[in-house]
Amino acid sequence: MKDSIIENLIDLERKRQIEGIELIASENFVSTDVLQAMGSVLTNKYAEGLPQKRYYGGCDVVDEIENLARDRAKKIFNAEWVNVQPHSGSQANAAAMMAVVKPGDTIMGFDLAHGGHLTHGSKVSFSGQIYKAIPYGLDPKKEILDMDEIESIALNQRPKLIICGGSAYSREWDFKRFRDIADKIGSYLMGDIAHIAGLEARDIMVLSKTLGFDDGNNPNFDKMLPHNERGYGPNSALKYCHFVTTTTHKTLRGPRGGMILVGKDFENLNGIKTKKGRTKMISELLDSAVFPGTQGGPLMHVIAAKAVAFNENLQPGFLTYIDQVKLNAQKLAEEFQKRNYRIVSGGTDNHLLLIDLTDIDITGNLAEKSLENAGISINKNLIPFDTKSPFVTSGIRIGTPAITTRGLKEDDMVRIVDFIDKILNNHDNEKNLKNIKLEIKQWMSVFPLFQE
Repeated sequence: MKDSIIENLIDLERKRQIEGIELIASENFVSTDVLQAMGSVLTNKYAEGLPQKRYYGGCDVVDEIENLARDRAKKIFNAEWVNVQPHSGSQANAAAMMAVVKPGDTIMGFDLAHGGHLTHGSKVSFSGQIYKAIPYGLDPKKEILDMDEIESIALNQRPKLIICGGSAYSREWDFKRFRDIADKIGSYLMGDIAHIAGLEARDIMVLSKTLGFDDGNNPNFDKMLPHNERGYGPNSALKYCHFVTTTTHKTLRGPRGGMILVGKDFENLNGIKTKKGRTKMISELLDSAVFPGTQGGPLMHVIAAKAVAFNENLQPGFLTYIDQVKLNAQKLAEEFQKRNYRIVSGGTDNHLLLIDLTDIDITGNLAEKSLENAGISINKNLIPFDTKSPFVTSGIRIGTPAITTRGLKEDDMVRIVDFIDKILNNHDNEKNLKNIKLEIKQWMSVFPLFQE
């Protein structure tokens, strides 16, 4: 690279990732194939519109690429319709909202302070400024979603859109109950599964028998169960939500990006019609909300990388991976509890856990900095009903997608918790932190990254 400054900075970041322990719940490590697609000549191509319906010429090749990405995502999630163009999860959410609600309409989402996401109605986000956002939260004693209270709020406020999903909630979502509530008031239900997409995909692929690597030579790939015979998990977002948004990184282990899916397409509930009087399908509204509603040209190099990652998700090894993600998270929670750390809600059902640091008298901000100085990446995080600011916080959020990609298993979680415990209880001992960082570097060399 001619730009030696940027090249050096990239090398430093590569070194940081290789030598440290990555516990940020929203991060993962992509394969070299995904990296190659991201850095390809596809970044040169403009392709506004959808395959076979572009506003630019020269799109035959990128049409094939986008169709592959869509088809593979449909197989993974048993979805009738997919749009793979959103640049991020936030932009997927922006487009999904634009498709079904108007400025000033009431929406209802999980409170950011309790584990929700900015785009679910926070006042500092477009979602809380364009729309009238009503939050719902957790039971203060159990620290889980209070579905009776959520139903009460919905019946009183009657939002036109209910959003379920979060960024720091370690328990399962009752998508069926949410759909029952939405149906009572004639509301759309949107599932933001950005964090749990890999877990959702795992259940669907097992029930649908959709596993099989699509390299173009697999004779069984197109002989999978027909769409109407495939299954969903007993509590599937794709089954109960009108539409679903997700990121393509996190537990899907793809490039940073977004996606919108519909399990079964349907006529939109708003009664919006074409010029000829036909009621538009929800997929049509969502497509238009992505482009031209919220975006211009899609990032074809990213879409190619999404297609590569979706291929990887369809391999049997992905099930082994995602099951290990959960096992590792549960083991972390167990080991922290043995050392008298308080886990919000008492445990985890997915890939992350939220730890309350109040009892050990250290803030989330200080914990984050101390751990980073010793080679461990986490993020400070508000705990439910936190009295500290988002810049300080009383807790930290920890996740297992990235370390599981590196090959770490339950026994390794014990060692990670030991490291974290030593760091937090000796956070002002710089020599101790340096020694631990060196020990972590040596240990992580056993779990190589970015192999050619």
